[in-house]
Amino acid sequence: MSGHYGQFDIRWGMVIDLDKCTGCGACMVACQAENNVAIQTDASNKRLVTNWMLVFELSNGKSFPDHEVAYLPRPCMHCGNPSCVAVCPATVTTKDEEGGIVSQIYPRCFGCRYCMASCPYHARYFNWYDPVWPEGMEKTLSPDVSVRPRGVVEKCHFCHHRWMQAKDKARVAGEDPKALPQEAYQTACTQACPNGAITFGDLNNPEHTVHELAHSEYAFRLLERLGTEPQVYYMSRREWVRRAGDNYLADEKTGSVKNEHHS
Repeated sequence: MSGHYGQFDIRWGMVIDLDKCTGCGACMVACQAENNVAIQTDASNKRLVTNWMLVFELSNGKSFPDHEVAYLPRPCMHCGNPSCVAVCPATVTTKDEEGGIVSQIYPRCFGCRYCMASCPYHARYFNWYDPVWPEGMEKTLSPDVSVRPRGVVEKCHFCHHRWMQAKDKARVAGEDPKALPQEAYQTACTQACPNGAITFGDLNNPEHTVHELAHSEYAFRLLERLGTEPQVYYMSRREWVRRAGDNYLADEKTGSVKNEHHS
C-alpha cells in the first residue's frame, strides 16, 4: 500500500530483523556520522538529545531463566499516511516525491513542533542548540548533507542524498534511474549493521529482498493499527516481540485478540 498520499512506483523501505539485532548501536553511530548530527552538549537529558536512529530495549517481562530481551532500532517510519504532513503549517514535511520518503525541508521550518506532537513514533527531534563540533571535527562533516541550525526539527530521511547520487550515476551510465538495483542505493545504517539485521530497498520491486521479507508471516509494523502504514517493517520469530509492536486489536464480537498484520 502507498497510503492516502498517492501511489508510488518506487517505495523505499526497511525490514529490520530483531532476532539478529544485538543492540550494538553501530546503526546509530553511522547515522550520526553520515548525516552530520551534532554532538550533544548534555547527552544525559534525553528530552534534548538528537538521534535519528535510536535503539530501544524490549523485554518479555519474565524472571530468570525465562527472561528474554530484544533490541529495536527505530528510524523515521516514512509512513504511507504520515500524521506529520497533515499538521505542518509551513509545508516543511511532505510526501510527494517518488520513493515515498517523507521529506524535511529545513529552510522552511520555523520550529512550531506540531510534527513532533503528531508523530506516534517519536522519530522527530528539535534543535535546542546551535550545532558545535570540537576543533578539527568539522573537517569530518559530510558535504552532501546540510547542517541544521538551532530552532528547526530534523529526522531520518533514508540518507536521501545517497539516492540522488545513485540516480545521477545511473543517468551517466545511460541506465534508468527509476529501476535501481538494490545495491545502488543503501542507507548508512544498513551498511554499518554487523549482523545484517537491516535490509533496505524498494518494497514494490520483487527483485529487492525487502519485497519478500515484508510479506513474511513474521513481519510486522509498529502501531499499524493507527493506520499510518509505515514503510519500515520488523521481523521476529518470537511472538512476544511481535506483540510488543502493539499491533493487536480486540475482536469486536468475541473480545479476543487478533493480529492486524498488513503487507
